[in-house]
Amino acid sequence: MYNPLLRKLSRAIDLTAEDEKLLNEVIGVQRGVEARQDIIQEGDRPEEVHLIVQGFACRYKLLPNGERQIVAILIPGDFCDLHVAILGEMDHGIATLSRCKVVHIPRKTIDELTRNHPRITHALWWATLVDEGILREWITNLGRKPAERHIASLMCELYLRLKSIGLVSDHTFELPMTQQEVADAVGISIVHANRMLAELRERGLVAFQGRRVRITDIDELVAFAGFNQNYLHLTRRNNPENGQRIVHDQGREQGT
Repeated sequence: MYNPLLRKLSRAIDLTAEDEKLLNEVIGVQRGVEARQDIIQEGDRPEEVHLIVQGFACRYKLLPNGERQIVAILIPGDFCDLHVAILGEMDHGIATLSRCKVVHIPRKTIDELTRNHPRITHALWWATLVDEGILREWITNLGRKPAERHIASLMCELYLRLKSIGLVSDHTFELPMTQQEVADAVGISIVHANRMLAELRERGLVAFQGRRVRITDIDELVAFAGFNQNYLHLTRRNNPENGQRIVHDQGREQGT
């Protein structure tokens, strides 16, 4: 059974067979959610932790005038609200961008995993810190990068995040986002987003095939975007228990 959560957390630390068994049990019951539906709304007080196992979702904030700012894109293996039970209520909404499969994990299950399984706890902390790194990068891009380079950075990020969980094939990945949703993520108008996406295509950096994106030249796209992947933490820190590292294999795929 394909388990994106296991694929993701295994990048942080070597998990035991028992850890893997538990994480496979966690995703056992999945619920379908149609595209562009709220999973959680701002002000909700969720009693369960939500995990995306298939499809794309997003975190978003609504402005008083009804405009939306997407503040994160969630892919398979991402938690929507791992630590929200600590807070009083949700301060943002989470909605699907495509049809998704979502796991509703009881809080007591998360408590048991973090109390009794230190390697899983380590991996969950790593995932939380990576989420914070992504948020910092998004804030920087919103504040300082021109729109075309911001969108190019988003394409680089999604390519690497999806590749790390085995969802990139031949430099191609699914991107079920409308131009309006890209605009909402980058903080520009849909007309501007349309022009910037066309520019990336005309430069020969990406090709759009319906709901899929092919990165035609990853090196050139990275250079154009001014993209630094360090905030994704795809290389594991040396673990004093086993001395092993995961070496990111972007270069090998680029050469295929």
